[in-house]
Amino acid sequence: MAKQSLQLGIIKEGKIPIDRRVPLIPQQVKTLLETYPEVVVKCQRSDIRCFSDEEYEQAGALLVDDVSDCDIILGVKEVPLSMLANGKTHFFFSHTIKKQEYNRKLLQTILEKQIRLIDWECLTNKNGKRLIAFGRYAGIVGAYNGILTYGKRFNLFHLRPAHTCFDLEDLKTEFRKVDLPKIKIILTGGGRVSKGAMEVLDGMKIRKVSPAEFLEEHFNEPVYTQLNSRDYNERIAGGIFDRDEFYAHPDRYRSSFLPYAKKADLLIAGAYWDPRAPVLFNKEDISAKDFKVKVIADITCDIEGSIPSTKKPSTIEDPVYDYNPSNDRVEEAFTDEGNITVMAVDNLPCELPRNASEDFGKEFLAHIMPNLVGEDVDGIIERATIANEGSLTDRFSYLQDYVDGN
Repeated sequence: MAKQSLQLGIIKEGKIPIDRRVPLIPQQVKTLLETYPEVVVKCQRSDIRCFSDEEYEQAGALLVDDVSDCDIILGVKEVPLSMLANGKTHFFFSHTIKKQEYNRKLLQTILEKQIRLIDWECLTNKNGKRLIAFGRYAGIVGAYNGILTYGKRFNLFHLRPAHTCFDLEDLKTEFRKVDLPKIKIILTGGGRVSKGAMEVLDGMKIRKVSPAEFLEEHFNEPVYTQLNSRDYNERIAGGIFDRDEFYAHPDRYRSSFLPYAKKADLLIAGAYWDPRAPVLFNKEDISAKDFKVKVIADITCDIEGSIPSTKKPSTIEDPVYDYNPSNDRVEEAFTDEGNITVMAVDNLPCELPRNASEDFGKEFLAHIMPNLVGEDVDGIIERATIANEGSLTDRFSYLQDYVDGN
């Protein structure tokens, strides 16, 4: 993809509800232009970004009304069909690789317009580790929202919503308001999301304990434990947990999560879930008298996935709802003591767009940009290319039946 002059465009986010994040912040545009003099950056004028047009202009970007003449167009969320540029390279989160029904037309149009689609989610190193993501801020905001929701449900304290805070430093000033009783909190996962969540729990001075301590001991202070897959999944045939086997053949395992659900007050779900894998618990488990969890912050937001009470996504403006286990229905939040209160916002990093964008852009400059102006080391760009010149690439040929409407 290297060339004498490379035109890079930053598109105005067009998806509704609006997303204020950006793939590169102004300071990073300045750094990029200083590092790669052969690159021109154009920035489509926008009244919704968390950084102003003027800041991009001062950084050296050219302000334009249309970026469709650029070689590479960078965005965050799915691009509206009318804004897709014929024959050009688009980077964005396409949400098509799991055959998401609502984006079928998007992928069909990309193929019709002979666009090269590179999905941020698919940019990995040769070991399969993602190189760029917003996961840390999903974890930060998700854990914060979980604590906020618990405080609100039991009228313990009131925190400002994350999206009303200027940035992460402003959000951290709310931590001192948190005054929890001796509750027990579960955090699932071991990746970027859970690491972000731990930043919040540790920042609130909530003590971390081992899974065994969590189950067996009593504490006179709020505590949390972090559970990885091995802690709440067991082999159906018996024997020790095998991580490689679990990810390759999750159907050979069943959930062993219930002992934790009988001890916990708040669940923060941050673990990736494969639809072939066991669910954490089922609807009947929730109705049991010894099921103790009252608030669930579902960062993963898999609808009716690993957590059956996640019946729908919630929004930044209306972040929580109640789940009634007796009739398996969604109700207004905080209406019944027997309900579980669910926070399932599906675009959590949008609540701290400035910080989330800065982290994302940093990873773009470090891992992705060198492969765009020079050699594609280890096939990073190639592996993340879903479509090119009107066809699906070999790696994503499994999407053909999805594209065909089957």
